Amino acid sequence: MEQLLGIILHSIGGFSSASFYVPSHKIKKWAWETYWITLGFVAWIIMPTIGGLLTTPDLSGILRNSPCSSMVWSYIFGVLWGFGGLMCGLGLRYVGLSLGQSISLGACAIVGTIVPAIIDHKIDMLLWTTPGRVVLLGFLVCIAGITCCGYAGLLKERQLTDDQKKESIKDFALVKGLTLAILGGIMSACMAMAIKAGAPIAVESLKAGTAKVFVNIPIFVLALAGGFTTNFISSMILSIRNKSFGDYIIRPRSTLLFNFFLSAISGLMWYGQFFFYGMGTTKMGEFDFASWSIHMAAIIIFSNFWGLFLKEWSLVDRRTRGYLWMGIFMLIISVVMIGVGNNLAVADR
Repeated sequence: MEQLLGIILHSIGGFSSASFYVPSHKIKKWAWETYWITLGFVAWIIMPTIGGLLTTPDLSGILRNSPCSSMVWSYIFGVLWGFGGLMCGLGLRYVGLSLGQSISLGACAIVGTIVPAIIDHKIDMLLWTTPGRVVLLGFLVCIAGITCCGYAGLLKERQLTDDQKKESIKDFALVKGLTLAILGGIMSACMAMAIKAGAPIAVESLKAGTAKVFVNIPIFVLALAGGFTTNFISSMILSIRNKSFGDYIIRPRSTLLFNFFLSAISGLMWYGQFFFYGMGTTKMGEFDFASWSIHMAAIIIFSNFWGLFLKEWSLVDRRTRGYLWMGIFMLIISVVMIGVGNNLAVADR
């Protein structure tokens, strides 16, 4: 039952992550960097603080009593994750939601699952125990599903004319988008490292009386602050280069306020992915590192649903859509398998 709840929480987080970029389609008269840093301020500064205050009895006390090294490394990995988030965001701009998310999150799933398993010395458990093999098989099915979705994206790109690509994705650029998506995915896996480095903070959170399901939430105050640092500097550089600071005072005022509103909604959804991820991880037992694969699978499933809804796939043939649906089906199966493997591990205790 705990594993099922964990999967549900990861799925909510995945939906939140897959949906954060959707409001950008309604943004008017703003450069990309203006939208990005505005949503980032909400997602990486305001919401982590509010989340920490609402879910812990003493957020400042928890951070004050946590080991300095743990806080520093959580922040540093957050900075590195920030580079990944920035690259992923640009990748979405150039290749669209479906292909961009599939490629970046595929790389992210591999690095973010395997590296923590190595750090925790749990590779042997994956290889030589029945629950571990089920989890490992689920992970491999997840990667296969991501590959299938990515292949569908490539088929889509080959079938569309340049004008059709521009119609569905305004700034379409395949090579640039894929490069950014892959590098961004690898760097984005640093969030898994930030959470691992922040484990002592979670311990302090539990000691302070925080409910077990919320013990990871204070970690995000530091990790996401690191991400904000990276993205703030990058966005300011772009704003200077593109002379887009005037976006913050555009007229009419109604358009400006609506842009801020949409950015705030985007930021809320962005933070939601880690709020629910942090909760879901506490429910996954011995193979909690596999939570990252579940999270990535959920994001890709929902991002491709959004891609269908936004008509990114409206001009492709039935074969291409077939690969997409097969990939989505494999991702759903992988989530179930990882959940079953964790449940078997609990039963074997």
